Amino acid sequence: MSDTSSCSCGGSDHWQPKSRREFMYVGLIGGLGLTLGQYFGMQSAKAGDLTAEDLAPAKEGPAKAVIHIFLPGGMAAQESWDPKPYAPIEYRGPLGTAPTKLTGEVFSEYMKDCSQIADKITVIRSITHGEAAHERGTHNMFTGYRPSPAIQFPSFGSVVSEEFGPRNNMPPYVCIPSIPNEYAGSGYLSSAYGPFSLGSDPAQGGFAVRDLALAQGIDDQRFDRRKSMLSTVDHHFRSMEKTDALTAMDTFYQRAYNLISAKTAREAFNLNAEPDAIKEEYGKTQAGMRMLLARRLVEGGVRFVSMTYGGWDHHSNISNGFKQQMPAFDKAFASLIRDLDRRNMLDSTLVMVSSEFGRTPKINQTSGRDHWPKVFSVVLAGGGFKKGLIYGTSDSIGSEPDQNPLAVEDFAQTIYHQLGINGDKRLMSPGDRPIQIVRGGKVVNDLLA
Repeated sequence: MSDTSSCSCGGSDHWQPKSRREFMYVGLIGGLGLTLGQYFGMQSAKAGDLTAEDLAPAKEGPAKAVIHIFLPGGMAAQESWDPKPYAPIEYRGPLGTAPTKLTGEVFSEYMKDCSQIADKITVIRSITHGEAAHERGTHNMFTGYRPSPAIQFPSFGSVVSEEFGPRNNMPPYVCIPSIPNEYAGSGYLSSAYGPFSLGSDPAQGGFAVRDLALAQGIDDQRFDRRKSMLSTVDHHFRSMEKTDALTAMDTFYQRAYNLISAKTAREAFNLNAEPDAIKEEYGKTQAGMRMLLARRLVEGGVRFVSMTYGGWDHHSNISNGFKQQMPAFDKAFASLIRDLDRRNMLDSTLVMVSSEFGRTPKINQTSGRDHWPKVFSVVLAGGGFKKGLIYGTSDSIGSEPDQNPLAVEDFAQTIYHQLGINGDKRLMSPGDRPIQIVRGGKVVNDLLA
């Protein structure tokens, strides 16, 4: 099951799209810069193939927004959420532990801040799947589906965008700092439901969202004239051909206009508006500034924020890897949970920490751990999930689930349930083929408050 080969795909938080499937790109066409090619050639759906249940609109659940923190590469549970202090040293690994607020439970030694908010989160120590390759594991954790050669499934964020649409003139789905991988996109759904990519890292000096402001020399009146001209051209084409592609373009245009023209929407991206004391609380690091911006975005109306941090593919020297990366994550994540809580946003915001798989039970010859999907950990907070819960266990050496194994399908069904989305609902894919949002799985009520 393990994979000891050298991996280059697990440590990056930026994916260069093969087909330019980004949600918005302002600055290239007509002074507004809307990337349009990806919208042509899409097939129209036959609503008659869907049932009344499939066509029923989603209704918001306890979780009004999601912050998905993805740690690419496959983070080791043994060095984070599920240490094995009593296992033999070759399984226990090089790190010590930190006691948590939960009696008898410990996290890794570099997670002292997270240990103090353990009473506000749910740690699932028994999630399991069978995909040991980075791409396939990533697909699982972004879509709730095992990969298929026949079709590409939509990400959680794109399904949320399709089911609910925008709020407060904000894009429904945003990636920080960029689209991390091809599985974070809209899959078989319209590109109108893909993510808005910042194109810039909030931790960098002079951070600004790519082309969010009007181009130099274009004032509001000129912008409105170009919008009117573009609408006229768009109407001409739509009068000749009615396709889903043109509907997608229309949606795309409208969201772009709303974002550019609405000051309150633009302000949500303005990290400079945060007091310096809050920035210090999160930490002026990649982890800190990305999580702080994620909080601003959901506060402003974004429904789904997908954020990446670090590279966790530690086939060698796992001790140094965690020493370099975990302290910043620890500080930022604990601050995010506390910040949401004091703003009375935690109960309505689901924070989810995941990775594509875990790591082998035994330390290898290069002082690292290899790929291991049989058991690993994910963390949930807010959004109607229980607080202070350790759900499921791995066995004494972290090789497989011991109690309450949790399949990815169950995990996905439970996430969608809290959002108010019926995971059994079918969406139309190309070829007029209805496909369930999640195939199989059940809602795990023991996780819910």
